[in-house]
Amino acid sequence: MNFMRFVAQDLREYMARLGVRTVTELVGRTDFLKVQEGIGSQNHRVQTLVLDAILNQEFAGADRADSHFDPARAFDFHLDKTLDETVLLKKFDKALKTGQKQTVSLKIGNVNRAFGTLLGAEITRRYSNTLPDDTMVIEAKGSGGQSIGAFIPRGLTIRLEGECNDHVGKGLSGGKIIVFPPKEANFAAEDNILIGNVALYGATGGKLFVNGIAGERFCVRNSGATAVVEGVGNHGCEYMTGGIAVILGETGKNFAAGMSGGVAYVLDEKNQLYLNLNPELVNLEMVTDRADVVLLKELISEHTEATGSEKGRRILAEFDKYIGKFRKVMPREYKQMMLLTEKLMEEGMDADEARREAFYTRRKEVRA
Repeated sequence: MNFMRFVAQDLREYMARLGVRTVTELVGRTDFLKVQEGIGSQNHRVQTLVLDAILNQEFAGADRADSHFDPARAFDFHLDKTLDETVLLKKFDKALKTGQKQTVSLKIGNVNRAFGTLLGAEITRRYSNTLPDDTMVIEAKGSGGQSIGAFIPRGLTIRLEGECNDHVGKGLSGGKIIVFPPKEANFAAEDNILIGNVALYGATGGKLFVNGIAGERFCVRNSGATAVVEGVGNHGCEYMTGGIAVILGETGKNFAAGMSGGVAYVLDEKNQLYLNLNPELVNLEMVTDRADVVLLKELISEHTEATGSEKGRRILAEFDKYIGKFRKVMPREYKQMMLLTEKLMEEGMDADEARREAFYTRRKEVRA
């Protein structure tokens, strides 16, 4: 709170120097900006930049009259032109009204950012998170733009034949996203990156299945979603607080940094995960518990069925052989909390009560 107050105070001081009273008055005031002199001599590529479209736009100029400033135009992000507004909401109109199952097919491109989010918002508005899985299914083909499937709730499924940009499933809250290569692709999916960086950032629920490799910071701050992918870049499961991540391949460096909750299962065929692991908060274990084995097999089966993964099929065909190559990554404190919660539930407490009691008990033990 103090930090935010300092930021606000700092902002007010800068605004006062500029003669501006509100943040709204700052919108479009590019006349407050200036191009740094001499920078072109340091980098010849800078000389090719033409900034007129940014610096000379309709809301610039100190003579702008506030009475003529129209926030509706200034903050018009052209949402009416998105695929959600022009296609999805119209085609799913009946399903939105009745809750009946429906599938819509269409092509998308990487200019279609936050695809599915407005439809998801409408589902949430009408049904909260109560629709059954796969009530509304989008069969898309092409390149998914940034934040495809952001915040979508349960009941909405996006199946994409193609690849995705960054932030896939950001804030996912119960929906399902499935990504797999084009049927005519002649490359091995398990060896190629299919989605960008920072997938499932801040997700609270739902599932993501990717027949391919994810970029960096996969599942960062994930707090409840389940994901299966076939490899990740650096900083995988960073600051994860809940949920499940299954990695059917290699990880990049600094895996599980700041991971305080959730579980990750990693196929460590080259026995190198320990080199990439950030061990500050987590333990690296073999997958031996029966519940872990059953859960892992179920998730790989669901992933394989959803995406057609060849690697998933190989693992399932020789599961007894592969299970010994999987490693379980779990935060130490989170594990203690889970064990204590299970014990309290066995003693008769309901799940919510047991979790609360476990939290306060562990906090007292740590402070002691």
